[in-house]
Amino acid sequence: MAKSGKRLEELVEEVAAPHAAALGLELVGVELVKEGANRYLRVYIDKEGGVGFDDCEALSRVVDARLDELLPNPPYEFFEVSSPGLERPLKREADFARFAGRKVMVTTYAPVDGQKSFVGELLGLVDGRIMLRLTEGKSQGQTIALDRKQVASARLYVDF
Repeated sequence: MAKSGKRLEELVEEVAAPHAAALGLELVGVELVKEGANRYLRVYIDKEGGVGFDDCEALSRVVDARLDELLPNPPYEFFEVSSPGLERPLKREADFARFAGRKVMVTTYAPVDGQKSFVGELLGLVDGRIMLRLTEGKSQGQTIALDRKQVASARLYVDF
């Protein structure tokens, strides 16, 4: 049923999304990663005001039980539910609207105007292009548009 990593992630999203919504949580993403000899299935959740241990535990219990039913021989050793962290990834169109006005870091697969990393204020997503007003670097103050197809990652940026 869920033989490839991509298909497994889609299945987990289908299982987890309604349960997350019922608990007042937002499903941010699902990933299957190999770390050392083990494979980890991770579900990331968020909510206004932040995610606590009880939120993770509540979703983990119900999703893990359902996955046990669907996948008698799962292609992973460990299942985790957690917060996406302060530097939350932006993946869905709604993320770009929700976090407009916030500082973000965007990295590209290939250099754009000689650089692959951009930090700036997220202006939004327009016609499939991430709009940024750069706040760092030699182009500070300029507005750029990066096609989502050239973007390796986009995430909230936190100054420490």
